[in-house]
Amino acid sequence: MRVLFVEDEEKIAKAVKRGLELKGYAVDIVNDGDTGLSYAIDPDYDIIILDRMLPGSIDGIEIAKRARAEGQKAPILILTARGSIDDRVEGLNSGADDYLIKPFSFSELVARMQALLRRPPISNGTLLTYEQLSLDPAKYEVKRNGQTIKLSNKEFSLLEYFLRHAEQILTKDMIINHVWNEDAIVMPNTVEVYIGYLRAKIDRPFPDQPPLINTVRGFGYKLSH
Repeated sequence: MRVLFVEDEEKIAKAVKRGLELKGYAVDIVNDGDTGLSYAIDPDYDIIILDRMLPGSIDGIEIAKRARAEGQKAPILILTARGSIDDRVEGLNSGADDYLIKPFSFSELVARMQALLRRPPISNGTLLTYEQLSLDPAKYEVKRNGQTIKLSNKEFSLLEYFLRHAEQILTKDMIINHVWNEDAIVMPNTVEVYIGYLRAKIDRPFPDQPPLINTVRGFGYKLSH
């Protein structure tokens, strides 16, 4: 999952980025409101976290308003030190989906992100499922036919993206934009390599079951049966 974090406090930005990347998220950091808006309208982000008070001509509230006006559908979480009821109402009315008060715990931030990222019909609580394959973002657990499968952080993030877009064709560019950071160096065959890693763990150990990660020649890949 690809995250945009607009935050001008460098220590907070670095700490959150490091923590989220350890959990398999791809994170882009922006430090001011004007640049934040230019990023926030990008449909490739799966979730957007906005600090309310930002340098530049617009703050996090205005970014949320303008991003929604431009058609951004990703969940938006606002972080702020201003915690009055009026402040919260203004934040939610701007188009944000949640509002977290500073100082905050990293575990609560992750829990709120995971709650915002749940999507029907493939989610059941925090659990993402397709056929006999399941992924629990909260527990960092993957199973097929009840058998636990160990994945690397990047493999986990890639599989989560497939499960959130089951039976949809995903091009290499779409996968790169959602699974890797903007500043990551992604070689032309990187996606193919990681697709191979996933197949080796998700499909090959289950020869009696139909393969779930399929190539759509000339287009990309699809989680299907």
